Amino acid sequence: MKKLTIVFTITASIVLINAQKIQQKDIPALVQARVQKQFPDAKNIQWEKEHGNYEAGFQSKGIKYSVLVNSSGTLLETEIPVAINSFPAQSKAFILKKYPNQKIKETSRITDSKGVVTYEAEVNGKDVIFDTKGNFLKETKD
Repeated sequence: MKKLTIVFTITASIVLINAQKIQQKDIPALVQARVQKQFPDAKNIQWEKEHGNYEAGFQSKGIKYSVLVNSSGTLLETEIPVAINSFPAQSKAFILKKYPNQKIKETSRITDSKGVVTYEAEVNGKDVIFDTKGNFLKETKD
């Protein structure tokens, strides 16, 4: 039981270090301005700090967004949830083969600052990333 408590404490600490919720008053003005300019009707923005960048979660025009902005106010990526059926067929086949009987927790489409689109599926505690043709790109721990 003691070992389980230690493992839980370490895991929780890592999660808190990598993504920390922060209040809007603690967000640099450049970051807030970028989000407001790009999404003027964004409501109830929830902020987190992630690897030195700022992640804003909100709804705009009925769509749930997550955007990543650096401290200079540059929009790094935009993520929106999508159905697994909108993924390229090859990526769905990859997930079914590599993770049989595993539940897909979340699926999203990510557009980076250069306009490059990728698809992400959260499966078995990992983010599995594909290009627009369905080619596997990488797998990362959540």
